[in-house]
Amino acid sequence: MRLDPQVDDFLAQLAARGAPRVHELTPEQVPLQRIPPPAGSPPAHRPHVREVEDLDLDGLRVRRYRAAQETTGAAAWLHGGGWVVGSVEKADAACRHLAGETGLEVFSIDYRQAPEHRFPAAVDDALAGLGYVAQRAAGRPLVVGGDSAGGNLAAVAARRARDAGGPAIALQLLVYPITAPDTDTGSYREHGDAGLPLGRADMEWFWAQYVPDPAQRRHPDAAPLLAPDLSGLPPAIVLVAGHDVLLDEGVAYAQRLEQAGVPVDLLRADDLPHGFFSLVDVYDRSREIHAELGTLVRRRLAA
Repeated sequence: MRLDPQVDDFLAQLAARGAPRVHELTPEQVPLQRIPPPAGSPPAHRPHVREVEDLDLDGLRVRRYRAAQETTGAAAWLHGGGWVVGSVEKADAACRHLAGETGLEVFSIDYRQAPEHRFPAAVDDALAGLGYVAQRAAGRPLVVGGDSAGGNLAAVAARRARDAGGPAIALQLLVYPITAPDTDTGSYREHGDAGLPLGRADMEWFWAQYVPDPAQRRHPDAAPLLAPDLSGLPPAIVLVAGHDVLLDEGVAYAQRLEQAGVPVDLLRADDLPHGFFSLVDVYDRSREIHAELGTLVRRRLAA
């Protein structure tokens, strides 16, 4: 399926600015990428939420979003950015929409990132954040989710929680998750050098920053697709983008979960590229997908 026209326009604007690709960043430029560009007034279609609060968990920053008086549950959300260039601020629009569409109280976790903090620092922070949200859930359903690198961490946290005997998770929400270090899949061959927001060279650079040792990249805490046993994990919603190098590994993870007896809903946004979930203020289609996802999350949690 062809890219959504709004995506073509947005990519053309980015190309006109001449911004460097991720894999071209110098170490000095990396921290600057975690800061979103200055914004004027919030877009008219950004939903109002009742409460936004910055919290501190022993030095780990957490931003809380509550859109409804009565919530459907509590979610530990882990942002994307290749374990390197994301932030709570850059995930703000997505978290506002997520809280509004799903009814969840969303806790966005600002985990430590590479290259300053390499694997498994982000995993440790994801687990700490999940434990904190579990305490705040107070009997409500607990959700763990994230996009891209955050989807990777959410999948790992769900498996680690299973192995530790808790906390009990009602639902995994995995948005185009990184699940394996292989950069020679069919979707990498199709989209890796197509000038899209995420290319093969970018992902190779991300892996090199996060897990410099190639052998370590096959550890299940780095590559959840390579975990030997996925049985007994919480039900999952896996959302993938059609124009994305990560498409095949996201679908493969959903299939492995299903084969292990885990209930799975696989959603495909075949006309969108990697990163669309965070660009909900930019793409109309992203807002449509957020709404579809919200309906499915509510249905899953009600069941």
